[in-house]
Formats: sequence, C-alpha cells, structure tokens
Amino acid sequence: MRIFVVLLGLLACGAPAGVRAQYTPAPGIELLHRPFDQILDLHVRDGLVYYRALKGERARLDRYIASLNVPAATYQGWSKPRQMAFWVNAYNAVILQTVINHYPIRPRSASYPANSIRQIPGYEQAPFRAAGRSVTLDQIEKSVLPEFKEPRLYLALGRGAVGSGRLRSEAYSGDRLDKQLADLQQEFVTNRQMLRVDRDAGEMSVTPILSWREQEFIAAYADQADPAFAQRSPIERAILAFIKPGLLPLEKEFVRSNQFKIAFKQFDWRLNDLTGGRIE
Repeated sequence: MRIFVVLLGLLACGAPAGVRAQYTPAPGIELLHRPFDQILDLHVRDGLVYYRALKGERARLDRYIASLNVPAATYQGWSKPRQMAFWVNAYNAVILQTVINHYPIRPRSASYPANSIRQIPGYEQAPFRAAGRSVTLDQIEKSVLPEFKEPRLYLALGRGAVGSGRLRSEAYSGDRLDKQLADLQQEFVTNRQMLRVDRDAGEMSVTPILSWREQEFIAAYADQADPAFAQRSPIERAILAFIKPGLLPLEKEFVRSNQFKIAFKQFDWRLNDLTGGRIE
C-alpha cells in the first residue's frame, strides 16, 4: 500500500468522497496510468474494491478512461509490454466504471448472485474508445489480448467478481509487466479461488479461467510439463507446468504422485465488493 495516511473510514465502508491521502506512484508507472494507479491504491485491498467510496469520486475514473483514447499511431509506437499493460488497465478500469454506474447492483436473474456484475445486461458488449478505436470488454479478451500470446494476462483481468484473478492495488506498467505477471503466477497456488488441492480426495480443482482460454495456456505451457504427465490431456499438462513454480513442498509431493484428477471449479460471480466488510 502506497497511501501513508489511511482513514478509519476505509476500514469500515470505504474512504469518504473528497478525502485525499498522500500518494506515491508505483515504480515505473507511465504518466498515462498514474490516475488509475492512484484510484487502485486508494480503493482496492487484496483484490476487493470499496465500490461505494469509488462511486463518490467517479469523475477521476471517467477522466482516466477518456484519456485512454490515445492516437493509434502513438499506441503502435509502444513496446509490446506497454501495449499489454494498456489493455489490461483499460479492461479493469471499464469494469470498475461499469459496476459503479449500476451500484448497488439490482438482481435481475436467479442464475447469478444478486449483486453480480452478470446482473448488468450487455456490459461486455458496450463499446468505448481506446487507442484510436472502438472496443468492448469482450473484444479485448477474445480478440486483442490473444495477439500477444501471453496467457497470464487473463488472470490480470479484474472481472468484477470474487472468482477473478486478484485485482492489484496498482496499475500495470510496461516496465514492470513481467514481474507483475510473475507475481500473479506465483500467487495462483495460494489463491483458493484459483487453485485448491485436496490431498485426501486426490483432487486438484482449478479456476475455469484456464479452460476459457484453453488454447492459449496449452500453447504456452503444455510442452513444459514433466514427461511423467505425458498421458494427461494437453490442458492438464499446461496447468501442471503453470503451477509448478509456486507449489509448496507437500503440494509438489502430491503432484509427483500423479495419482489425482483435475477438475475445473465453478466461477464465483459474487461482486468483489469490500464495502461493509470482507467476503468469505
């Protein structure tokens, strides 16, 4: 956390609108993304968001999203890591904007939790301007990000849900992107929304995000799997190679046994809202 003055109100239901604490930009953050970095630093804790407080100062978020419509020629001149960081930040910012535009979210369908972002009709297809083009959240995930062939980016997307990869309290930046993505990969094993190892039941349950982007994960990781897993499916080999760096000793022993099944968890679509207290 880079805010040095934290008000008691943050611990209860979010920082009051209009209150500012001293802010230090994350190392290496581009000037374009500093407003978003400050928003995340103030309003995000351990992947959860003080949405009520964020709604109270939505003008800063709106201005940041408007600033993302840089000229296409400017965007094309950036490095690939900077382009990747740009799209992840754009996606995450628009998700936050979508939630506060409808906050508190009203239930419309019994298929999802009452406060789920999935209760907002058509939010993934709503267009906005970025890098000189009109895009949607759905297009960023399914058309823009696949061009980079970096599947860890899908875990950096804050989907407005408890089951998402952990939303960081800092913006992504080109200079630090590899380190930030490596941290996500390392944290994957300890995040129970991402991975749960049940040694007694002989089962490993994994976030469905990896199955949603199955081909990208297979292309990046399947060939890195231990030869002992050669008889497993390509996506299982990719999963085992992906989690290997972060496994604890007992988990490594469990994996080496190769006597377990892998199942995909059900995605948790509850809103990642910290307003009013932590989510269990």
